[in-house]
Amino acid sequence: MSKTTALGRQYEGNGEKGKKAPAIPRPSSSVLLISPQNHILLLRRVQTSSSFASAHVFPGGNISPFHDGEPPAPEDAARHHDSEVYRMAAVRETFEESGILLARTKEGRLLEVDEDEREKVRKLVHGDKIKFEDWLDEKGAKADLDNLIPFTRWITPTNLPKRFTTQMYIYLLPLSNTPKNLPSSSSTAEEDEPEVMIPTPTHDGGLEHTAARFLPPATWLRLARASRIVLFPPQFFLMYLLSPFLCPSGDVGKEAPVPDAATLQKQRDQVLKFVEEGKWGEKCISPTVLGGKKREDGRVVLGLDKPGAEAEAEGRKGDMERVVLVDFKKEGPRRVEVGLRKEVLAEGRDSKL
Repeated sequence: MSKTTALGRQYEGNGEKGKKAPAIPRPSSSVLLISPQNHILLLRRVQTSSSFASAHVFPGGNISPFHDGEPPAPEDAARHHDSEVYRMAAVRETFEESGILLARTKEGRLLEVDEDEREKVRKLVHGDKIKFEDWLDEKGAKADLDNLIPFTRWITPTNLPKRFTTQMYIYLLPLSNTPKNLPSSSSTAEEDEPEVMIPTPTHDGGLEHTAARFLPPATWLRLARASRIVLFPPQFFLMYLLSPFLCPSGDVGKEAPVPDAATLQKQRDQVLKFVEEGKWGEKCISPTVLGGKKREDGRVVLGLDKPGAEAEAEGRKGDMERVVLVDFKKEGPRRVEVGLRKEVLAEGRDSKL
């Protein structure tokens, strides 16, 4: 089988009769980390990675029983739901992969550590030399689990040998230094408290990633459409959903001024409203190829409505309204785009007439 076909198969169907039992999905977490300027962090995977090689991805990774706790058993439906172990993994992996620490002190402020300690501890945690939560305890802080916002779960189709059940989250880095437990108008927050410095994201030295940076979601989407970066369908789709709120004027370029705090907060409020009203925290998605073959333009249409074999019994659903169009190439997904399901499928029917 060619590499191109193998790559495309990860979003095809849910297995075939007579095949061996599907692989058990590995529990993992991922974070759409939103900066004080309402940009989104992406990391570039190393070329030798066994999954998403050379692609730009959100920070995240597999649950570690040593650091995060034991995940629910494979036969337990809770394995595919948001829980503390998924949240711990999200915070730990974000720290390991980018150096950004989503942990708060007793006063409600984001924990700050100097660069030398941060880089040393990243390596120690990655190598399981120290327990992440124990180190936070020593610093008088706790992982900020409460401010992780569930934003879809993705389960790899059953025909893939390597499968994941991935809980996606949104995390909004603070716009200012205002502690969580104080009103924004507090003079203490605005004048007396030192400003919280959020470190510039850095890659992990080439262990898993070779680059890390924040950009507006509309810019990331443009780079993907121009084939300058590789975005797999889940990352493209979630970025696409948030872009109208965080980039209402589209891709305006790096020279555009940063909106004022009130505008940035309004954008965030719109994101939160969209997630809540659309029940995006409850959606479970296992992409499948619709129609079983490519369109005339060489792309396949991925349905997002199925929750995957493990979540079907609960009656969970994905996105019933949208689909993703993608051309799977040897170098990765190309010409990725999101469309309305009814329109895309109607277009496909019309092209056959």
